[in-house]
Amino acid sequence: MFRKATLIAAALSTTVALPTFAGSPEPATTEPAITPAAPVVANFGPDWTGFYAGGQLGYADIDSNVANLDGDDVIGGLTAGYDWDLGKYVVGVGADYDFADIGLSPTTNLDSIWRLKLRSGVKIGNGLLYMTGGYAQVDVGGLGSEDGKFYGAGYEHMLTENISLGGEVLYHEFDNVGATATDIDGTTYQVRATYRF
Repeated sequence: MFRKATLIAAALSTTVALPTFAGSPEPATTEPAITPAAPVVANFGPDWTGFYAGGQLGYADIDSNVANLDGDDVIGGLTAGYDWDLGKYVVGVGADYDFADIGLSPTTNLDSIWRLKLRSGVKIGNGLLYMTGGYAQVDVGGLGSEDGKFYGAGYEHMLTENISLGGEVLYHEFDNVGATATDIDGTTYQVRATYRF
């Protein structure tokens, strides 16, 4: 009898205790969800990727290793190319053609210079500060044409989404012009205006 009463009491206590194991009448507290912060996107100014074309105008100072074969005058022409915007940096390829009529001697004129160029620069706000260099060819009346090289630097600034204005200084070297022993060096200082497509 005592054993039976003990079993009944144990069963009742287990039955009464079950709701407390199942939970309490108060709702469980939930931790607030943590929302990850939005990634910060760096703004490096306008996008320079694309084709451009325009014109340039400036001054050329020409020297040579021959006495009295030098001169300086206005120079100007056309420019075109393509740039790739890499975020903070820009790389590009281009071509320039400059018309000239620079008297180097009574019988010799520098008539034109054209260039195939590479450039690489860093963006500064709406501007691009860059280094450039590549292949050049000069046409000298009285001596002929000659291949050479050039290098220099420039700055270009976006005035609008499509129009940029800049300046460029280039140093040129041409050896043995027209199969002679004449070496010609030239420095050009030009402003450039381009339309970007």
